[in-house]
Amino acid sequence: MKRILKMAVIAAIACFHQQALAENSPRLVALKNGESVDLMPVYGEKHCRSILTETPKVEVLEGPPEIKLSVREEMVQPRRAACKDKIKGGVVVATANGVKARTEGKLTFRVKYKGKDGEKQTAHTYNVTLFPS
Repeated sequence: MKRILKMAVIAAIACFHQQALAENSPRLVALKNGESVDLMPVYGEKHCRSILTETPKVEVLEGPPEIKLSVREEMVQPRRAACKDKIKGGVVVATANGVKARTEGKLTFRVKYKGKDGEKQTAHTYNVTLFPS
């Protein structure tokens, strides 16, 4: 009985470890010169309603100078909440311009939110590879 319990504990730890690795593994983006890609939705939500008072802003902390980030305002589906309707928010968009040679780097940025409950920010990291056209 103790042996079965010990094996169950080891299996549970292995599952949690794999889940943690998957959640913390860096996201990858590849762009050619002139291309854009949607990175992630941004929103503030409480009880399936937007609590944002303005569109979130994005600030690059580290990354290749050929990448520009912006937030496209649009209605988005909250991922973590079981909401049936879309709410006010936006999408972080990465655009590559002026890429003259293949470039690899880490893109670190933060999204700043202003809402009814105050100001908040989140940080995100992507590994990017840029290609000339």
